[in-house]
Amino acid sequence: MRETAEFLTFDAFFRHWAQQRGDAIAHEEGDRTTTFAEMERRSRQIAAFLADLGVVKGDRIAWIGKNADLYFQLFYAAARIGVVMAPIGWRLAPVEMAYILRDTGAKIVFAGQGFGDLVRGLPVEVAHVFDEDAARAAIEACPAIDIVAAGPEDAALQLYTSGTTGHPKGAVLCQRNFFGLRKPALDAGLPWAEWRDDEAILVCMPCAHIGGTGLGVMAFSGGVRAIIQAEFSAEGALRGVAQGITRFFIVPAALQMLIQHPLARSTDFSRLQYVLYGAAPIPLDLLREAVTTIPNAQFMQCYGMTETTGTFCVLPPWDHDMAGNARMRSAGRAVPGVEIRIVDAEGTVLPNGTVGEIETRSSNNMLHYWNLPDATAKTMDGQGWVRTGDAAYMDDDGYVFIQDRIKDMIITGGENVYPAEVESAIYGHPDVAEVAVIGVPDARWGEAVKACVVARPGHTVDPESVIAWARARIAGFKVPKSIDVIDALPRNPTGKIMRRTLREPYWATMERRVN
Repeated sequence: MRETAEFLTFDAFFRHWAQQRGDAIAHEEGDRTTTFAEMERRSRQIAAFLADLGVVKGDRIAWIGKNADLYFQLFYAAARIGVVMAPIGWRLAPVEMAYILRDTGAKIVFAGQGFGDLVRGLPVEVAHVFDEDAARAAIEACPAIDIVAAGPEDAALQLYTSGTTGHPKGAVLCQRNFFGLRKPALDAGLPWAEWRDDEAILVCMPCAHIGGTGLGVMAFSGGVRAIIQAEFSAEGALRGVAQGITRFFIVPAALQMLIQHPLARSTDFSRLQYVLYGAAPIPLDLLREAVTTIPNAQFMQCYGMTETTGTFCVLPPWDHDMAGNARMRSAGRAVPGVEIRIVDAEGTVLPNGTVGEIETRSSNNMLHYWNLPDATAKTMDGQGWVRTGDAAYMDDDGYVFIQDRIKDMIITGGENVYPAEVESAIYGHPDVAEVAVIGVPDARWGEAVKACVVARPGHTVDPESVIAWARARIAGFKVPKSIDVIDALPRNPTGKIMRRTLREPYWATMERRVN
């Protein structure tokens, strides 16, 4: 029996797959494998371990490190008993990590391999810090106990998204968020909703993103093998293909690295069924090259956000045309069980063909932002509609064509960067009076971060000095790749910086203002 469409909790999947596929491999990381039966037993050991440390339902635990099978086992086991995991991006600057960790109020921090000293050096008081190896040993020494299972509406994961105010917000996702759209997809007969026993998913996107953790949950709920790699590399992904992966998620910039790697020419891609890509549409030339390299796979564009537990809109394989077509400029249309509408600034639904903001409603929408009721109310209304911040129009067939971002977010290589974060990092530079940050087209990363700065009177701005100043304060992917020194920032009559005016020269020749 493989039917799991009605399951809405981690506990249900633990029990089901331990019984139905107990000897099958659930996790594979390097030479280490864990079966579904072993993972179910370990989840009850983890429950005992957490209880011994005083962790109770509703508490937070945190992970700082790269992908690891231990992270996923901790997350699933904690969710099973209503404890919330908060993974923190390992690429963040220490001051950013400290802010998030402090915000979670986590009782335990687990440090992935090589991150122990960094975690212990953060200026945050935490009751317990465990290195990965120490955590494994401590868990293995605990008995497997009976548990009281959490329910579908109980929080399971707290993912931090960059904030327009300069501080990240913790999007709280419940168990139903992860599993609520399974049944509509199966009822609709979508071929990718079905799983064979011999399938495997590559998990190499960062676990602090929904694209990384979500892939792990997809494998777990599907009862198939997750091949876990610490981080993405073209060589590692190709190695995963050789290990038999049938599906993976990748951002277009990473896909380009993979198919252009010398080993790609000698790799057997015959088992790869689906290539899911997101964070940016795929350029037609890249798609043609990818299809030539991976001829048996079907390509799907996935559009979503942390607040919607990932994908809510898909451009399916049959809309990918090597000759190009109008729909390939779209992000696809709503997956079964999801509603999408386009609204104006007052929330009035707009007619097809009219540009407005994308709103979406489904069982996948987050519970709320952690301890931020005002921010939650600005993003999600009382009827459950989530504002995406993306401007788009919808055609008569329900396809969504993204035009620009209502928010000022920049997506570079699949990472979200908000101008306010970067501007805050640059303010204080001794030569800079004002700064505005924009995203500009980049052939490799989709967008690159650019800072437009005004010099202090009597000062001269050295662009490399500004870049170095920012690098000391924020994660590397947020640091501007280039600096423009200008005489004054364009402002509207109320004094607000007109970022669109700054962006215009760089995007004038682009069909869309999202690359």
